[in-house]
Amino acid sequence: MKNISVITYNIHKGMSPLNRHVRVGDMAEALADLAPDLLFLQEVQGRNLARALSHQRWPVQPQHHFLASRLAHRAVYGLNASYDHGHHGNALLTRFRVGEWCNRDISVNRFESRGVLQCLVQPDGWAQPVVALCGHFNLLAVDRRKQYRGLARYVQEAIAEHQPLILAGDFNDWRGEASALLKGELGLDEVFLQLYGGHAQSFPARMPMLALDRIYVRGLKVESARVLSGRPWSGLSDHLPLYAQLCLS
Repeated sequence: MKNISVITYNIHKGMSPLNRHVRVGDMAEALADLAPDLLFLQEVQGRNLARALSHQRWPVQPQHHFLASRLAHRAVYGLNASYDHGHHGNALLTRFRVGEWCNRDISVNRFESRGVLQCLVQPDGWAQPVVALCGHFNLLAVDRRKQYRGLARYVQEAIAEHQPLILAGDFNDWRGEASALLKGELGLDEVFLQLYGGHAQSFPARMPMLALDRIYVRGLKVESARVLSGRPWSGLSDHLPLYAQLCLS
């Protein structure tokens, strides 16, 4: 059965690592070269009037639509944070059919608006769909623990154990706590931990030292995984993307 390719990427609202230059067009070109089947994106700028006025290269479309049009993908957007001049959130881009979807608010304080975007995706040629969860979690460990436990309870209650599942995103988990909890509570395996015995270092992009980004799976076999490092990735976002090839177990 055909493998599917998956990327998780915090796109830093389409800006360069130091917020000086618009890079969303360059991101689109680099991602199109890889032709991924599923893209889990965080910090996607749905609208930003201030940057639209100050940057000539700022796209007219919301970033999820802009990227999806360049890749010939469908786009689903989950708005997490709204403010006077715009909003941002997570997005799932895919070449496959998307069934039902929802955006779950996982915020635990009034300072960080966070969410998990859930989509039911039907890969071509697969006998059953995959639940795709795209998340962005808090900076403080005590907050992240609440979010991980809350997400685990939700998955246990709302998603059947036999349903193939991908949970990917920016976990901000430099302490390395998430994997043991998600493995114990949900049977989720992190792809780099499974293949290489350690999480992938993805931040900061120019000299990655912290393992913040993850791809967790259940009911799927990991064929390969790699960090997309070097040029052009090191000059696009402040995070590096993670890439994995998956198939049904």
